[in-house]
Amino acid sequence: MRALELTGLTKSFGGVRAVDDLSFHVDEHETVGLIGPNGAGKTTVFNLITGLTRPDAGRVELFGKDVTHMVPFHAVHLGMARTFQNIRLFGGLSVVKNVLVPIIGRDGYGPLAAAFESAASARAEKAALARALEILDFFRLAAKADRPAGSLPYGEQRRLDLARALAARPRLLLIDEPGAGMNPKEIGDLLADISRVREVFGLTILLIEHQMGLVMNLSDRLVVLDFGEKIAEGPPAQVRKDKAVIEAYLGEEFTC
Repeated sequence: MRALELTGLTKSFGGVRAVDDLSFHVDEHETVGLIGPNGAGKTTVFNLITGLTRPDAGRVELFGKDVTHMVPFHAVHLGMARTFQNIRLFGGLSVVKNVLVPIIGRDGYGPLAAAFESAASARAEKAALARALEILDFFRLAAKADRPAGSLPYGEQRRLDLARALAARPRLLLIDEPGAGMNPKEIGDLLADISRVREVFGLTILLIEHQMGLVMNLSDRLVVLDFGEKIAEGPPAQVRKDKAVIEAYLGEEFTC
């Protein structure tokens, strides 16, 4: 089944075409890497998929449903979640509350039940907390559940960002440059974490990443953009040898 399909997606800003007639798909349970040089249009593609930006032309389908003009907050209810290149945690809230927000947002018990502290709301709060702690434990963050999220080291904030996205129970997870700013050890840990997430939660993943070791090892297929256009698509072993990709992005070291 197709988890995501883009057809003829096009977007311009001030006369500059950021995404140019882009078409590709992601099959269910597949991991696809979206790569290309800075300014290639990758994050714009994510924004078009999630409804943060409206396309000038083209179509976005999520699990067979047309979501081209979707309101952004509907994405989670349709089975999609994303992270951002610049981490957007609630820094003043505790680690566990950062994970509780999407759980309650998706499976919330309603304002009236909460206001009157009904038995149903109490059960829902207990279940939400248990799930939040379970997710934090998966990411080795349960011991820091009560700390302010903004106090965590950078690598742990990246893990919390992934944990918060998973709390929304997505079927499709869009991850925007999770390795940005990480050292080699943190990148190795991140590779292991995303691999575990994919296996344990059965997710479909679309990934933007500049760390080639990370994206090559995670992805079943790669889609390569340059100036908003798709210049290559295929398995990592094939794409890394593509002359257009080498010239535009990878460099000669990835031909070996």
